[in-house]
Amino acid sequence: MKKIVISGSTKLEDKVNYWIDYFTNEGYIILDHPRLKNPDDLPENYKNFYTALENTDVYFLLNEDKNGVRGYIGASATAEITYEVVQNLIHNKNIEIYLLNMPSKEVLSYDEIKFFLDMGWVKLFNQE
Repeated sequence: MKKIVISGSTKLEDKVNYWIDYFTNEGYIILDHPRLKNPDDLPENYKNFYTALENTDVYFLLNEDKNGVRGYIGASATAEITYEVVQNLIHNKNIEIYLLNMPSKEVLSYDEIKFFLDMGWVKLFNQE
C-alpha cells in the first residue's frame, strides 16, 4: 500500500474529506492531511508534518482557487513541494509529487513550479 500526504488549506474541509475518502478507497494510507490544530502545538505540528513528508510515497497538493488566484500555491506549499523534490534529487527517493490544478501566473512561485513541472519532477494529478 502506498502512503500519501495530502496538503492544502484547512479551510477546504469538505474537499479535504473528499480526497481522504478517494485515496483511502484507492488503497492508500493517509499519513497526514490538512486539519485545524492547536496553535500552541505549531512547532510539533511542523515536525510531524515534515516527518510524514519524509516517509510518504506520494505528496498531493490540493491547490484550489483562493483569493481570486487559480490553482493557488502559498509559501508553505511551495516549501513542501521543494522539500519533496530535493529529497528525490539528493536522497534518491522516488516520491510522486502531484498538484491538483495548474497554478496561474499570479502564484508567486509560478516560475519555480512551472520549472518543476517541465522537468517532470512534479505532475498534474489526473483522476481516472
